[in-house]
Amino acid sequence: MVGTRPHLIKMAPLSRELEKSELEEVIVHAGQHYDYEMNKIFFEQLSIPEPNYLLGVGSGSHGYQTGEMLKKAEEVLNKEKPSLVVVFGDANSTLAGALAAAKLHIKVAHIEAGLRSFDKRMPEEINRILTDHTSSILFAPTKTAVNNLYNEGIKNGVHLTGDILIDALKYNIKIAGKKSKILEELELKPKEYLLATVHRADNTDNKENLERIVDAFIQSEEHVVFPTHPRTLGFLKSYNIYHKLDEAKNILLIKPVDYFSMLVLERNAKKILTDSGGIQKEAYFLKVPCITLRDITEWVETVDDGWNLLVGSDVNRILMGIQEFEPDRDTNSHLFGDGLASKRVIEYLISYNGNY
Repeated sequence: MVGTRPHLIKMAPLSRELEKSELEEVIVHAGQHYDYEMNKIFFEQLSIPEPNYLLGVGSGSHGYQTGEMLKKAEEVLNKEKPSLVVVFGDANSTLAGALAAAKLHIKVAHIEAGLRSFDKRMPEEINRILTDHTSSILFAPTKTAVNNLYNEGIKNGVHLTGDILIDALKYNIKIAGKKSKILEELELKPKEYLLATVHRADNTDNKENLERIVDAFIQSEEHVVFPTHPRTLGFLKSYNIYHKLDEAKNILLIKPVDYFSMLVLERNAKKILTDSGGIQKEAYFLKVPCITLRDITEWVETVDDGWNLLVGSDVNRILMGIQEFEPDRDTNSHLFGDGLASKRVIEYLISYNGNY
């Protein structure tokens, strides 16, 4: 079961491996991301099979989204009667799929299990914890994730696979370079711009945090390319902040871009400013310094290895990161695996021989 744009990116390499196996795939899309830029174009670019079921839940509060997804997912599971439900990441659709399956006594496999920010104010943290404690098979991307699960008493069914997002990135990065013309379209030169994304609730739902981040972007006087999430755009306008960005000569506001274009923008950025977990990892793999607009991260390996700086929403810390942060080495430690995570996942699932 999938629900968001990052889920589709992670599902693509798994679907390719599933096609080579005897396992049958039924795709259920909850519809948490539903517009063209955030959803359908990813199916087209990544050659993902069309969903067998589109639940169409859309936007809403966490309770509404999770409840509607749970209800509709249960209907699909009662009809399909699968032997296993696979969920990805930490979105509301992740938890809804896991709960729907568990309550029907269907085993759950969680891809990207064991991540922890240790901040339960984050809805994603609640989703991660509950999904992990509901799952029978837990595919952990890193040793840190395995240790987190062990510390919570989860030891059975835990498998260290590497990170499936890296599978997708390694497969698509060369294709992206050939197919995307985003640099030409935006008249950008490699390593002469910063790339920024903001979408986490801690930043978007807090006017002071969002305004401080915007002020830092503007005060940096760097050329900042800012693909703006629809939800973030709504908050910028409702807080009466949007005009600051729109009037700033150094800020280029654009709509969300397709996956290939985003990879090209990331690879060619001088630095990346983001609150996205996935982009932190992609920046790490692409060896682009990352300035994370959060005080904590579940991807602690990127910080420990010197490629990621946590700055929160503090203007001075953001500006310092933009001006001064540079990794002290040209290489990274490849802590997220070798790009074969999806193959390992399928091998593990086949080895269960239906005895989930």
